[in-house]
Amino acid sequence: MKKIVVLFLLLSLYANAQLGKSMFTKDPIINLENFDKQRVYWGYFLGFSSFDFKTDFKTNPAPNKLIDVKGNSGFNVGLVGVLRLHEYIELRFEPGLYYASRMLTYSEFTTERDRVRDVKATYIDFPLLVKFSSLRTGNVRPYLVGGLSSTLNLSSNAKSKDGNELQKFRVKQWTQNYTVGFGIDLYFEYFKFSPSIRGVFGLKDELIRDADPNSPWTGNIESIKTRAVLINFTFH
Repeated sequence: MKKIVVLFLLLSLYANAQLGKSMFTKDPIINLENFDKQRVYWGYFLGFSSFDFKTDFKTNPAPNKLIDVKGNSGFNVGLVGVLRLHEYIELRFEPGLYYASRMLTYSEFTTERDRVRDVKATYIDFPLLVKFSSLRTGNVRPYLVGGLSSTLNLSSNAKSKDGNELQKFRVKQWTQNYTVGFGIDLYFEYFKFSPSIRGVFGLKDELIRDADPNSPWTGNIESIKTRAVLINFTFH
């Protein structure tokens, strides 16, 4: 995750360096001056992500029965549709494809077969977001963004009747999340570039429990909810 944040900062600094002459000179050159006056416009995004689980337990687990969740970096790609509602407010639909994985380690087991669950996910996300932009200064315009999304997990194992005793960790196929974040619009001569950092927070429990109510893998889990950090690079 640290590498992703560093990459985001380096790209932002590079973009600011490229825009420096048009920002700080006495007579700045304003790129795409009327771009944001469009009622509707389109774009696409590429990015990186790190998905995790927030795990709540029914009772505090003993030290030898903890569950360690480790998120791995993934990537994302998608489209953007924008409807301008106001000079400073936009409604955005940003359907995207997200590849993610987490590794769950159950400390009470000694064998690798029982101890580790590699939970891979392929998400199709359907977020509806509201973007609040500040006043544009030269070729830079900071913004806040937030909204709700429904997400389809194509790798959920939800339809499988097998449980963890057969190495099947199952989560629900559809989940709901809310998203908050911030970013910067950078106006170049021919396009607008918008790097952003966002947090994603699951709203409901996603776990499908094993048939055995005392299952060591799911029996003491009250809820599992998605947590994620997204870094998107959007081009309009």
